[in-house]
Amino acid sequence: FDQLRVARAVYTVLADLVVVSETADGLVPSAAAFAEVRAMPRGVTLDIRSAGRRNAPPTGYAQAVPGTLVMFTMLVLLTTGANQLVVERSQGLLRRLASTPISRGSVVLGKLGARVALGMVQIGFAMTAGTVLFGMDWGPSVPMVIAVLGAWATFNAALAIVLGNVARTAGQSSGIGVMTTMILAALGGAWWPIEITPAWMQQLGSLLPTGWAMNAIHRLVNFVDPPLAAVPHLAAMLGGALVLGWIGAVTFRYDSRD
Repeated sequence: FDQLRVARAVYTVLADLVVVSETADGLVPSAAAFAEVRAMPRGVTLDIRSAGRRNAPPTGYAQAVPGTLVMFTMLVLLTTGANQLVVERSQGLLRRLASTPISRGSVVLGKLGARVALGMVQIGFAMTAGTVLFGMDWGPSVPMVIAVLGAWATFNAALAIVLGNVARTAGQSSGIGVMTTMILAALGGAWWPIEITPAWMQQLGSLLPTGWAMNAIHRLVNFVDPPLAAVPHLAAMLGGALVLGWIGAVTFRYDSRD
């Protein structure tokens, strides 16, 4: 280090000598001449400013645990959650509800609540297993992380209702649910950090529900952003759940022949 400092000083003096000797004023090498050279306006300037904190893409369990949680929550709700509705309709169980003084909206809300509860049980188990078995650190904003995952479960529960209304057989709902989950998980960053993908894929992921969930979790857990950073993602998932819930109520069928 001392050799580097001496070499830098020598080369700096040498450069000043070259500038002094080539000036039109014919300056004689001296301390005053060096000071005058340093006071001259620079032809090349360097502008240094902070680009903000560097966000390193999550790796290992920091990516695998949240990614697996997000993917399998969607997979279970879009298969089991939708299948159960198809089975209840085909076996005539929903027709019995049609003869009761329970409104269509109340029935759909009850089905939605049951699927949200299923998703939250799965999320609770996954968070506990990730913490105990893999040492997952959920960051300083655990309540907001739970809120984000709760919104994710609600979104998928509403989507399961819509899928259960559209599908005519359990095979259809399972196939559509699995295919939808695999595609959205891959494009939304559940399989790998979305930060390492090309810019177009990151932009695409920001438009997908899996991207909302994964980006919010990464911000809160890995990048240690404040809880407010996840509010847009939370609002997007809850807004999507509201729209899907309305569609599920409008398209709800008591009978498979409808």
